[in-house]
Amino acid sequence: MRLVSYLVDGEPRYGAAVDGGVIDLTKRIGRDFSDVKALIAANALADAQEAVAGQKPDHALEDLVLLPPVLAPEKLWCIGVNYAERNAEYKDNSDLPKYPSLFVRSMSSMTGSGQPLEKPKVSDQLDYEGELVIVIGHGGRHIPREKAWSHIFGMTLCNEGTIRDWLRHGKFNVTQGKNFDRSGSIGPWIVTADELDPRGPHDIITRVNGEVRQQDTTERLMFPFDFLISYLSTFATLKPGDMIVTGTPTGAGARFDPPRWLKVGDVVEVESSRIGVLRNTVAAEQ
Repeated sequence: MRLVSYLVDGEPRYGAAVDGGVIDLTKRIGRDFSDVKALIAANALADAQEAVAGQKPDHALEDLVLLPPVLAPEKLWCIGVNYAERNAEYKDNSDLPKYPSLFVRSMSSMTGSGQPLEKPKVSDQLDYEGELVIVIGHGGRHIPREKAWSHIFGMTLCNEGTIRDWLRHGKFNVTQGKNFDRSGSIGPWIVTADELDPRGPHDIITRVNGEVRQQDTTERLMFPFDFLISYLSTFATLKPGDMIVTGTPTGAGARFDPPRWLKVGDVVEVESSRIGVLRNTVAAEQ
């Protein structure tokens, strides 16, 4: 199932993306689930599948304002430097990392597929980072690595947009450059694990105005999905709907000489063949 969140007359709703459009689930399931996160927490995927059986779409997908599929996860974890050769891009002669680099983002820094990606007034260094995202279903603490796969509800995509010069405002943290309003995006939907095995392998590709900038596969992750779940749950309880943005391949705009920053009007697409395409156009902050 492909679960999608969107606006109808300014009201957040959610549904199942199917051939021909979207079947609204907001009030169709017998129990009252207000959003995708509530559905995940109640382990109600079977209810959603039953509710869409034999139904015709209520909306055309292109008519909807899409939102990130989980509107308010308790935690949005982001993993840095996770694909082979990414460490070498920093040109600091450092050893390969023993543990993942980690930071968090607020959901106000994310928008949905098809919505404007915002270039801020204070910087010209808006960059793209195409990434795969795992969505937690069954939560937990101290999750053994061999059981981690059963905690994944599904997968989606992220453009983990970054304001590069603001990454270096603090001595140790990158939080500022990672949390500008609407600088990144998540979507277009969650593909549930019963239709897409998180074990993969999964491809990831990023295009800017149709030009391939990033391309890789999860076979080359330094810290695979099961390791990340086990590692994160060592110090924090994972909750239903939490999202883990699992790292970007080589080829971000900052790594070109000279750098290739995103400009107003640029179209950024992040794609994985078994998930779909997350697409945003860059707009200037108003």
